[in-house]
Amino acid sequence: MAFHFLIKLMFRGTMSLESSYPEFRLNQSRYDQATFLGRFRHCLDLIDPRTLLVSEAKLYNSVKLLEDFKNGKLSDGITNKELWEAQKIKQATFHPDTGEKVLMPFRMCGFVPFGSPIVAGMLMPNPTIAQTIFWQWLNQSHNAFVNYSNRNATKPTTTAMFLKGYFGATTAALVISVGLSVALRRSQKLSLATRKLIERFVPYPAVATASVLNVVLMRKDEVSQGIDVLDKNGSVIGSSKVAAKKALFEMAVTRAVIPIPILILQIGRAHV
Repeated sequence: MAFHFLIKLMFRGTMSLESSYPEFRLNQSRYDQATFLGRFRHCLDLIDPRTLLVSEAKLYNSVKLLEDFKNGKLSDGITNKELWEAQKIKQATFHPDTGEKVLMPFRMCGFVPFGSPIVAGMLMPNPTIAQTIFWQWLNQSHNAFVNYSNRNATKPTTTAMFLKGYFGATTAALVISVGLSVALRRSQKLSLATRKLIERFVPYPAVATASVLNVVLMRKDEVSQGIDVLDKNGSVIGSSKVAAKKALFEMAVTRAVIPIPILILQIGRAHV
């Protein structure tokens, strides 16, 4: 239900704005980033799964169209709509810092369609210990590669940093999920029905803790080194440790909150 609601909301948000195309700005958002609604609409563009279905020919044409705009060689008759759509396709497919093509399962626009089966697996009723281990491992593996593929590449991410975050998050998820499951099954004070109900909520603390730990382990060096700070024109004006701490804290909180609608609210609604 939560997945269907998200897709419905996303399509409603994007399709209702099809006729709203302002003057094109290269490497800028189509929406006002000074407002929450503008940032929300921008995120809907980034996670739109329809961009996964774009052909190689259309992808090539989109990149070429943007290059022509950049070099002042744009053909007559090209509209703002075509330029914005070309930029949307490019941003959904290529890493903004490295320019490398991101593998389809690890793109932000692929997070919902590729991640939903994994979430469904974690929420299966009465899972065995082996099933719990498999789905938690698969979820953290998918998350780790999504994080790496969409990382801030202005600062290097070494293989050691990636592995530290991956194994730290995976270990935390497995220890918490398996530990809570075993503790619930051995509990003598709770009825069988109560244990089964509580067990459905076990994935959340495992996923939330692992997600936060993954972010902290993979990006903790940014706190000591700082991250690039840009002016309103997108030019780098310096490096800030304060901005790095703020970004890391907000990312950690976000990672802990994001799973709540699917891993807690949806289950609670199903048992009302």
